[in-house]
Amino acid sequence: MKHKTTKKKTEKIEEPVVTAVTFDKNQIKMSIIDVPDQPGVAAKIFGALAKENINVDMIIQSAARGKKNDISFTISYTDLKKALEVLEQVNKELNAGGVVYEDNMAKVSIVGVGMKSHPGVAAKMFETLGNLGINIEMISTSEIKVSCIIKKEHLETAVRALHKAFRLDKK
Repeated sequence: MKHKTTKKKTEKIEEPVVTAVTFDKNQIKMSIIDVPDQPGVAAKIFGALAKENINVDMIIQSAARGKKNDISFTISYTDLKKALEVLEQVNKELNAGGVVYEDNMAKVSIVGVGMKSHPGVAAKMFETLGNLGINIEMISTSEIKVSCIIKKEHLETAVRALHKAFRLDKK
C-alpha cells in the first residue's frame, strides 16, 4: 500500500517593502557654484568641512559646463555659520563662483529592507510627492533607504502622504 504524502501550501506573508517614514527638519542645502571641473576639488571642499567637524549628508555634483560645475550638499542647521566661513575660504582658493545656501529645507526618507528587490519603490515616492506639487531638491538612495530634500513647509504633508502611499497608516 502506497502512502501519498501531501504538503500543505503555506502562504508566504510578504513583509512590507517600506517599513517607516523618517524625517529631519534641520537641513541646510549648500552649494559652491562654478567650481573648476578637475581632480581634487571635491577632496578640498569636503576635507575642509571635515577638518571643522562638519558632517555632510547628501552630495550632488552637476554635469560640467565649460569645465565648471556646481557641488551641492546638505548639512545640519547648527553647522551653518561654521560651514559658511570654511566654504568662503575654499571658494576663494578654487576661484569658484560663490557659495549659496537654503535654510528652509527638510529631509524625508522611506526605509525598508526589501526595497532593493522591489522595483518602483522610489518611483512611488517621487510620484506621491509630485502629485502634491512638492518639488524634490535632492535625492539620495541606498539599499534600504530613499531620501529626498524638500522645502520644510511641505514636510508634514509629505510624511502623511508617504505613510498613506506605503500603507503605514494601516498599522
